[in-house]
Amino acid sequence: MFTPKYPTPDTAPTADTSLVRPLTGLVHPPACDCHHTTAPAPAPVPAPAPVGRPSVQLTPGALIVAAAGGTALVLVVGTVLVSMLLAVAITAASVAICAVVLRTLLNNHQRR
Repeated sequence: MFTPKYPTPDTAPTADTSLVRPLTGLVHPPACDCHHTTAPAPAPVPAPAPVGRPSVQLTPGALIVAAAGGTALVLVVGTVLVSMLLAVAITAASVAICAVVLRTLLNNHQRR
């Protein structure tokens, strides 16, 4: 179930370069008596007309709503980031105070 299943390798024969002759631009030799007729060129296909996309049109009310939504989003993200920064600052200050208190206690204990 967990073992990978690999496809079988290709069994195509390898090409022998001595047997393959490159084409010289002509499919038939110049002295061909097949009496080929040239096919008429296909009629050109007209390019499809570009599809017009409807442009976004904002009404004044929709513009005000979009601006208010953007402002609210910026305020919420800013509040979250400031609160995280404040939490880190308070934690750093409390760890620093604990370090000073422990150092003072250890120095007083060694003097006695």
